[in-house]
Amino acid sequence: MTWGRDTDEHEARDELEAFGEAGGTLVDTAASYANGHSERVLGKLLRTVMRRSEVVVATKAGVSRASGERVVDVSRKALLDQLDESLDRLDTDYVDLWQVHSWSDDVPVEETLSALDYAVATGRARYVGISNYGGWQTGFAVAHQVGIPGRAPLASTQVEYSLVQRGIEREVLPAAHALGLGVLAWSPLGRGVLTGKYRSGTPADSRAASPHFSRFVDVHLDPRSRRVVEAVCTAADGLGAQPVEVAVAWVRDAAGVTAAIVGARTAAQLRGVLAGEELSLPAEIRAALDEVSAPPASYPERPELV
Repeated sequence: MTWGRDTDEHEARDELEAFGEAGGTLVDTAASYANGHSERVLGKLLRTVMRRSEVVVATKAGVSRASGERVVDVSRKALLDQLDESLDRLDTDYVDLWQVHSWSDDVPVEETLSALDYAVATGRARYVGISNYGGWQTGFAVAHQVGIPGRAPLASTQVEYSLVQRGIEREVLPAAHALGLGVLAWSPLGRGVLTGKYRSGTPADSRAASPHFSRFVDVHLDPRSRRVVEAVCTAADGLGAQPVEVAVAWVRDAAGVTAAIVGARTAAQLRGVLAGEELSLPAEIRAALDEVSAPPASYPERPELV
């Protein structure tokens, strides 16, 4: 998400090299990231750092920030126009996974999903998915695609999931499990707060201090999140690990999660995440983190209340 703006090409190269050396394969971007510059940097690096066949390239369409404001347009025309622009920037004939970036009530979902069918039928995308859809929206989209032979089945859903954002557990995760969707969890570090960097203030070089990311991070700088951060740091101390490793391991090993997507700004940050790849949280620590971060649940998630 930061490539092409906060992360220059040199730093991005170091990240991709470290990722490839660690056996990484999935790289996720979007047409809206850095107004397209993220895809452009990735496309250039795919010609020099890793072979295209070694990388699962995922991108998203439907959101634009060209005007400075977040604009959601998931019409067939807007989606397919963005896809062609993405392919040009990525310098590739196809993407492995193409995702609708967001739901919108302004466009019939049937029109939105028809763009996915066309992308697969024309070879522009190998697989298709959705992102940031709610539970019923996920169910509707999957059912629509399997309802008539020839439509492109949905392969995945990409949603925010971390110890400070567990909302998807109510409906999205159960729906994905029942319907056979892979779950790509974005921001497993709680938009950066689970690293512990904001425990005593806002570092000058952090996202919370930047004009374009401050609102994004502020969402999780609340008293409840602070309690979760302290629990993560305590767990990390007990395990001889870093908070970033604990937070990512919790998401990575959660039931139903296919992959945790980290948005490292620097190669050093990424290496910090990769260092915890072998970390497995003991059951008692996982249970303690589950308890301190548990979101409120009521009807209908709690059938005993019926």
